[in-house]
Amino acid sequence: MHDATGTRLRRSAAGVAVLLLLAASLWLVARYTRNQGLEALAGEGAFRLQLYVAYLQGVLEKYEGLPELLANNRRLVRFLQHPGGRNRIEALNRYLETINRISDAADTYLMDREGLTIAASNWQAERPFVGRNFSYRPYFQQAMQGRLGRYFALGTTSSRRGYYFAYPVRQGDTILGAVVIKISIDQVERNWGHGNDIFLVTDPDGVIFITTRESWWFHTLEPLADEVRQRIVTSRRYPDAALTPLQVVARKESGYGRIITLREDRTGRSRTFLQQSVFMPQAGWRVMVLSDTAGVEKRVVRALVGVGVVFVSAVMLLLLVWQRRQRLAERRRFEEQGRRLLEQANEKLEIRVRERTTELTESNRQLRREIEERRQAEEKLRRTRRELIHAARMAALGQMSAGINHELNQPLAAIRAYADNAVQFLRQGRPDSALWNLEQIGELTERMARIGAQLKLFARRSSGRMEDVPLHGVVDGALEILAPAIRRSSVRVEVRLEPEDLAARADNVLLQQVLVNLIGNAVQAVSGCERREVLVSAGQQGDRVVLRVRDRGPGIGAEHLSRIFEPFYTTKEPGQGLGLGLAISQRIIHEMQGSIRVVPGGEGACFEISLQRAGEDR
Repeated sequence: MHDATGTRLRRSAAGVAVLLLLAASLWLVARYTRNQGLEALAGEGAFRLQLYVAYLQGVLEKYEGLPELLANNRRLVRFLQHPGGRNRIEALNRYLETINRISDAADTYLMDREGLTIAASNWQAERPFVGRNFSYRPYFQQAMQGRLGRYFALGTTSSRRGYYFAYPVRQGDTILGAVVIKISIDQVERNWGHGNDIFLVTDPDGVIFITTRESWWFHTLEPLADEVRQRIVTSRRYPDAALTPLQVVARKESGYGRIITLREDRTGRSRTFLQQSVFMPQAGWRVMVLSDTAGVEKRVVRALVGVGVVFVSAVMLLLLVWQRRQRLAERRRFEEQGRRLLEQANEKLEIRVRERTTELTESNRQLRREIEERRQAEEKLRRTRRELIHAARMAALGQMSAGINHELNQPLAAIRAYADNAVQFLRQGRPDSALWNLEQIGELTERMARIGAQLKLFARRSSGRMEDVPLHGVVDGALEILAPAIRRSSVRVEVRLEPEDLAARADNVLLQQVLVNLIGNAVQAVSGCERREVLVSAGQQGDRVVLRVRDRGPGIGAEHLSRIFEPFYTTKEPGQGLGLGLAISQRIIHEMQGSIRVVPGGEGACFEISLQRAGEDR
């Protein structure tokens, strides 16, 4: 009786111990798996967050220097000093409209020292900025303090979100007003929508103004203090916005970031996210990414199920051994039969283990082969990229070497012949004939020197100074450089300068490089056409000099016009260019306070360069 009771107690204690061991194992596995999942999720989120921050910084840096550049424009300074009548205002409006279109900004406008908008790029819009006073905006107040103003807000006129850059317009030490550039951030959200991840950006007051979840616009993660809310209302930063906080059900700090649980208004269900953030000191923004942790929880559940199956299997195996011992003790007469059954069970288990081990070994071997194949493919891709870059460089060197070789081989051959003739004439006692041959050699060496001097002029560094440059000399120099290619392609190049002594404010070397690129592209475009003609023309338009390069080639398709000046974008056949010529030319022209564009319509392609006329603004 006592033995049976003791046996039951021991069995009960063993069962409790097994359950406690199972609970502890499941808890440890769940914690380890959750930490591993959060670590992986945090790593992915941090990487995407860095990319997003870099993208935001790139968008802001693209426009950050434009207000300062416009603020130094003498035209704006003179206008603020002497506003003038309606015609001058309309001309300035059109000028700002052109600047706004070229820079791809949302709005560009000029304000006087009182905050009144006197000219704007949207002067023809339904609700233009002209005549409106924005002195209450912080970006204007910062500009009037003599520094670059930055501000994000909803437009009180357009009701569109935008980021504002403002810079003071000065005359000496006197601030006459401010020029403002507004950029749109709608494209930022469209470009960065990513599955279950939510990106959001908060202003210095904690208001969400950029997010891939549109319903979160102008909400907060924390309730706003009364003084902060009043300051936002006073600056009219977010007109008519409720500025209510999101429904954060729970917050928990972890080693990988903050874990928050949000309740959605529409469905009422809650979702848990891993919150990671980075501060952008230039704009005073905090950029955050919310990564859904549902995948981590599923991973934990799978791990718990796996551990539970293994644990139950182990317990069952232990019970099997225990049962075998009990059988041996209680039923000795069935000892041999029980032994055979146990051996059979062990053999089956070993077979299954061996089979499973073989499968795992083969899977590991296959995985190693796939990893090696992937590594070899990546190495082959890197080699291919290096070979393509090397081929592009060798092609450019080959084109230059072919032109120089063609230009120098003929004079060298002629010099050799004239030298041999001079030697023979001297031996024959004919000094006059020998002298004539030597004179021809001198002329040929001068011709070779001119080729070398022109190439040296083209290759030398720019002085970086703006000066009055005669266009006739620049065009002649570019045509001299391209002469071998022009003759090879049998292209007729016509030059029309009206007047012939037309000059522009530019850098001589850089402008010649731009013309070499444009005329060289035109020669390539018409090389396979029936009419191989290229027209280089220039004329005056007010205080600007307009220079055009037009060809009779197939032209540029409408689908390429919006990207023709992008780096590494080209419409040529593979191997004929890297797509950098037009991008570099555009930057050179912009640095010379000019513009370059593709003129639509007409036969072939036409590129137009607009520069300041010589003697206008020294």
